[in-house]
Amino acid sequence: MNVGQILTLTANKFPERIAIIYGDRRFTYQEFNDRVNRFAHALLKRGLKKGGKVSVLLFNSNYFVETYFATAKAGGVFTPINFRFAPEEVRYILNHSDARFFVFGEDFLELAEAIRPSLKKVEHFFIVSEPRIRMALNYEAVLNKSKKEEPRISLSEKDLCQLMYTSGTTGRPKGVLLTHGNILWNLANTIVGREDKEGEVSLVIGPLYHTAALNNHFTVRVALAGTSILIKHFDPRKVMEIIEKERVDVISGAPAMYNLLLSLPDLGSYDTSSITKCTSGAAILADETKERLLKLFPNAEGVYDVYGCTEASPNITILKGRDSFRKKESVGLPLPFLEVRIVDEKARDVSAGEVGELICRGPNVMKGYYKDRKATGEALKGGWLHTSDLARMDAEGFVYIVDRKKDMIISGGENIYPREIEEVLYRHPKIVDAAVIGVPDPVWGEAVKAF
Repeated sequence: MNVGQILTLTANKFPERIAIIYGDRRFTYQEFNDRVNRFAHALLKRGLKKGGKVSVLLFNSNYFVETYFATAKAGGVFTPINFRFAPEEVRYILNHSDARFFVFGEDFLELAEAIRPSLKKVEHFFIVSEPRIRMALNYEAVLNKSKKEEPRISLSEKDLCQLMYTSGTTGRPKGVLLTHGNILWNLANTIVGREDKEGEVSLVIGPLYHTAALNNHFTVRVALAGTSILIKHFDPRKVMEIIEKERVDVISGAPAMYNLLLSLPDLGSYDTSSITKCTSGAAILADETKERLLKLFPNAEGVYDVYGCTEASPNITILKGRDSFRKKESVGLPLPFLEVRIVDEKARDVSAGEVGELICRGPNVMKGYYKDRKATGEALKGGWLHTSDLARMDAEGFVYIVDRKKDMIISGGENIYPREIEEVLYRHPKIVDAAVIGVPDPVWGEAVKAF
């Protein structure tokens, strides 16, 4: 089994079902699969080999996900770039990844032209653009000249599928190597943990260059023959209009997105009765925000809180909606197909309720960092992924993320966790967001400062 087969199987079973809504355009699974196959053949015709990198710089769109599945079917390694990156950062990723293929949108033409002379490996440029551009092949023109038959490439779960660049707290972004097997096991974990169902209509708001949006929100929906509404730019009012018009079942996002949504003055004027699932991730979601979300979406049973990291494809734990108030501040139970431990500095298990580093292992954990053996060795010590997240586990096995190891404040010899203070601040009705850091103090070493 491989990631490309997910789309092939769904298109064969439900060819006329709507797969993607992007702006005013709708694509059935048959149409989506045909376009994917055409671009896969275009890549193969131009020399894409198994393991070759195909990089994209695009906003959320059908073009983004078409390139994703086309690369997977052709045996390439999909390498998306954060569209917020500066030209120097984009140049670094294209060179570091050894990408030979680069697909970009018209919005990024000026950037692409500026960095082209310094790109070491890119040979083939494709642009999503209405007018023809001399420096790159026109995406639609390439599709029109290609064939829609399924590519015949032999792939296994061990083959590489994605190269996802993740920004750390210091240094250059690291390239996380994820195999087809990693993505498939994350798929299984997510469906069980989030209790996803066949045929659901889902909003994909988060940027698809992140594993959460790509692997959780989109790929899961394809596997379950659902409909993904791809949002290019987040606009709270537009999102509410889409929920009402398209009868959306699932909404997912970060706390900041929900705070902006809840700030709309006329929320009560929209019909939100279709929403049955609300999921959150990337940061802590305050209890007060959860309560307001469930008033906005009365047919949702709690909020699913998802915790993970790029290196885990990304999911590690999920708190089910029904536990969202019984287990306040928890990110849920470890997912079925992986192991989770909370350990001390010597990798020894700590007792229930004690704080330690969360480590995990399972078939969803990355193969390693691209061209960075040292960082790979440090992250996968003893065969376990060391997340650098401080956590505790209660007697029932529910996990609570306390903070990042690097964010911990030591004041007067005491360990202080910014996230715990932030959670207290969130409870104040006039506080929408908060950030706590440590600042130098001549007496205590560090003092706490909140913004």
